[in-house]
Amino acid sequence: MSAELIDPRGPRFGAAVTSALSLTAFGIAVSLEDGFFTAYPLIVLLALLFSWSVFAPKTHPYGLIFRKLVRPRLAAPSELEDSRPPQFAQKVGLGFALLGLVGYWFAPVLVAVSAGFIFFAAFLNAFFNFCLGCQMYLGLKRFGVIR
Repeated sequence: MSAELIDPRGPRFGAAVTSALSLTAFGIAVSLEDGFFTAYPLIVLLALLFSWSVFAPKTHPYGLIFRKLVRPRLAAPSELEDSRPPQFAQKVGLGFALLGLVGYWFAPVLVAVSAGFIFFAAFLNAFFNFCLGCQMYLGLKRFGVIR
């Protein structure tokens, strides 16, 4: 079975939006007196968006916006990439969002921790074209953990 090839600028666009959402959540969580509670809805939103990207990536709003509004204004991509590493990265992002989502009920500081990790990874992808989740995928594949 061959992997689907995608325009690598699509996941980077999504990472830029995710950066903004997660940075907002982190900033609220660490700066307000009731910040963890106030930032929690953003963690819920991030968990929903990551879930959407894992379970129905073709209908995800970031992808739709990229395909309909952004992509037509860009030149053709110089190369396409395998969709499996970015899909794995979305699963890692979902894991961190779930950490904040569930962890809030045990240690509210996990809202800030998860938002911080999500921001860091999304920022690296969006602005430096370095996908931590993709690198994890490739490392796990190299060691035979993923086929």
